[in-house]
Amino acid sequence: MPPLVVIPTMVTDALKFPLLSRIDSPADLRGLDIGQLETVCAELRAFIVRSLSTNPGHLASSLGAVEATVALHYTLDTPDDRIVWDVGHQAYSHKIITGRRDVFDTNRRLGGIRPFPSPLESEYDTFACGHASNSISAALGMAVAASLTGSRRRIAAFIGDGAMSGGLAFEGLNNVSSTPNNLLIVLNDNDMSIDKAVGGMEKYLLQLSTSRAYNRVRYRLSQWLAGRGMLDEQRKNRILRFNNAMKAMLTSRQNIFEGMNIRYFGPVDGHDVKELVRVLNRIKNMTGPKLLHIRTIKGKGYKPAEEAATVWHAPGKFDIETGERITPADGGETKSYSEVFGETLLELARQNARIVGVTPAMPTGCGMNIMMREFPSRCFDVGIAEGHAVTFASGMAKDGLQPFCNIYSTFAQRAYDNIIHDAALLRLPVVMCLDRAGLVGEDGATHHGMFDIAALRPVPNLTICSPMDEHELRRMMFTAQLPGKGTVVIRYPRGRGRIADWHCPLEEIEVGTARKLRSGHGTAVLTIGPVGTDVEDILGEYNIDAAHYDMRFVKPLDCKTLAEIAAKYTRIVTIEDGVRSGGFGSAVEEWFADNAPALKQKPDIIRIGLPDGFVPHGTIEELRSLTGLDKESLRRAITGE
Repeated sequence: MPPLVVIPTMVTDALKFPLLSRIDSPADLRGLDIGQLETVCAELRAFIVRSLSTNPGHLASSLGAVEATVALHYTLDTPDDRIVWDVGHQAYSHKIITGRRDVFDTNRRLGGIRPFPSPLESEYDTFACGHASNSISAALGMAVAASLTGSRRRIAAFIGDGAMSGGLAFEGLNNVSSTPNNLLIVLNDNDMSIDKAVGGMEKYLLQLSTSRAYNRVRYRLSQWLAGRGMLDEQRKNRILRFNNAMKAMLTSRQNIFEGMNIRYFGPVDGHDVKELVRVLNRIKNMTGPKLLHIRTIKGKGYKPAEEAATVWHAPGKFDIETGERITPADGGETKSYSEVFGETLLELARQNARIVGVTPAMPTGCGMNIMMREFPSRCFDVGIAEGHAVTFASGMAKDGLQPFCNIYSTFAQRAYDNIIHDAALLRLPVVMCLDRAGLVGEDGATHHGMFDIAALRPVPNLTICSPMDEHELRRMMFTAQLPGKGTVVIRYPRGRGRIADWHCPLEEIEVGTARKLRSGHGTAVLTIGPVGTDVEDILGEYNIDAAHYDMRFVKPLDCKTLAEIAAKYTRIVTIEDGVRSGGFGSAVEEWFADNAPALKQKPDIIRIGLPDGFVPHGTIEELRSLTGLDKESLRRAITGE
């Protein structure tokens, strides 16, 4: 993999960013007077907007977390103290003030700094954070490690309200409440994940407030006890329990966090950096777990992002002054696979009243918002809870509905047990639509949909298919919702297709059948998914005399077609956009090994796919070249050069 770019590529404008240009580490930040922090935050916000206007990234989330980031680094002794980020969407300020300011314009570029914080890049990045809801568990592990090794290190987990909808966050909270630790949890509450945040926890956070009467009584009581030296550890635990009961009495409600013996502070204005510093300095050394609830605005400080946070989550290039997004040429009348999914789902839902849609916090990204507009009561955004999404869909399927459960391929990894235990085991009619399969580009290793075929292929009762184009996606969706199909997995890529007239008739495909697209001699190319379109281009452009089969189904394989291929060709090339290990090519190899006694000959099999390693971030074109899936590499593989 290419090395990280370490040569500064953008020297900070000292005139425009006089304070930020002097901050090469959090130690420099801590050398400033607290009165200068508001200026630092303003400069950070302007720097992020300027940078992302030309080098796209996650804008709105990071703008909303500027003051909290500055306050945490100002009050904690990082990197010895740990900040564990939950999803790196919000961590651009963190990157900039931890030594990556002058290479920040390489963010998400091939060879540049990583899209999300990673310990492989910086000592200030304490844990992997590409997927949501893991910060509390990881931070608790660090807090326990600090305790057992005698370290005085302070640990803070920074988690958004959207990520709090994930089951792992609650598992972590449950353990925090029962394991001795001094963990600080900062809950960044902006009423958003990528789309509008949903669920009971979100409603609870919106309603939660601290009573003035309670705060007044608690403050006076703590001052009185401290003045008399009565706040030793044993008394603190008793006082905390009394504290919780008093708060419930004065506010007429039980605080869920204090109900778990996690000391609660807030809500606090997350954009008042001085107040955040004051509160953090007051609570950072307290023994026992505590949670600071801050209220922020996603997109804060840039009006277009504040007004349309979902659109400006990752807006691409834009004009700073006008707020106009600069969209690349879209290829004419073609639609993205996500849009084709959404339009087709709506079309099917109009015909089949049993169809419902389920997505874990990605209705806009996956295209389910299209059906939501017409059938809101039949669509369910369950929040960042992939495992729950699958089991919830399975429950509906068990009692007669036909769920389409749309999850990005990389996030479906989190629902592996649910797919096996709750859907496949009973062969329930759940259609798993895995968007963003294959290489996804600049979001990098945590987001590539590389592992779905290899992970799901051994699971009984699953049908696994992948469309070569938009027409095939529509046909597969139509087929999957027909009676008796069981649990069906349809995987398709990020980005636009290539067919302008995508709205083809809805027709059934016989499960487990391939398509022969081209005849040839000697070599047969077997593809799965949209990479087949590239192969068609290559064979036609270079006039290569090779056969081409769009296999369509990884499971079940088209055994009849494979037997015909075995009889006619001496060389087989399998091509897929998932990992080679255990993937589609491996399935073909296994078929030939299992059927060897019945075959007259065993062709040589060359498997082309993603390597046994995590693929970095970069453009799709760069990553295809890096992994041998670009057209020239495929041509050489097909011809044997």
